[in-house]
Amino acid sequence: MYQLQTLQAQLAELDRRIKAARSRERRAVLAQVRELVTGYALTAREIFGQGYSDRAKLFTVGAKYRDPATGAIWSGRGRAPAWIVGRDRTAFLIRE
Repeated sequence: MYQLQTLQAQLAELDRRIKAARSRERRAVLAQVRELVTGYALTAREIFGQGYSDRAKLFTVGAKYRDPATGAIWSGRGRAPAWIVGRDRTAFLIRE
């Protein structure tokens, strides 16, 4: 039992030291990265490539339904707006 408590205490101390070392090294690396990004005028897109927000734009869909009274539009995805709930959706279809 005593050995188990000793090992658990050592593990807790090692975890604390690991977190401290990671934090120190992370701050140093972050400062270096910021210096390089600023020095070379790099953009996030150049570093990481096409980002999540750019990918999301690839999958956006246009409006499928329009409320004639207000002009509000809805793509047909997600929760239905109040103006279309319980009504026949074909009456609100946007015809091209």
